[in-house]
Amino acid sequence: MRIGYGFDLHSFGSTKPLIIGGVLIPYDQGLVAHSNGDLLIHSVIDALLGATAMGDIGTFFPSDNKIYKNIDSRILLKKIWKKIKLMNYDISNIDITIIAEYPQISPYVFFMRSNLSLDLDTQINNISIKSTSSKKIGCIGRREGIACHAIVMLIKNKKYI
Repeated sequence: MRIGYGFDLHSFGSTKPLIIGGVLIPYDQGLVAHSNGDLLIHSVIDALLGATAMGDIGTFFPSDNKIYKNIDSRILLKKIWKKIKLMNYDISNIDITIIAEYPQISPYVFFMRSNLSLDLDTQINNISIKSTSSKKIGCIGRREGIACHAIVMLIKNKKYI
């Protein structure tokens, strides 16, 4: 088994739609980012890459490459997962925590889990997504942005060992 950790933080201030976990969340601001700013997907990508010692999201999708400007981050996730599947890994579980003062995340968690389940070809019960606030402390508490932590455990697919 392999374990990886990912973290991402984006500030508000974009006119882009707010997308987290592939879900459009109604809010008056989007997140500032080169891609669509889906920090949940970005943290999962980094956790997957960490588990396989393949680098980080910028290694594969540099922010100075115009191809990735405003790209749907789920496309990036699928590309990384395809590489990892070729290494004969499956998802054991993913644990994600979103830290946001606002907007409320909990109404969208099932849909986020569903998207990850589809994109990573794993059962929805292998994916946990939680949200919390920062209790009005720091940049997140001032509603300047959102952060996300992700931990992934990969297991070798026994069919190919």
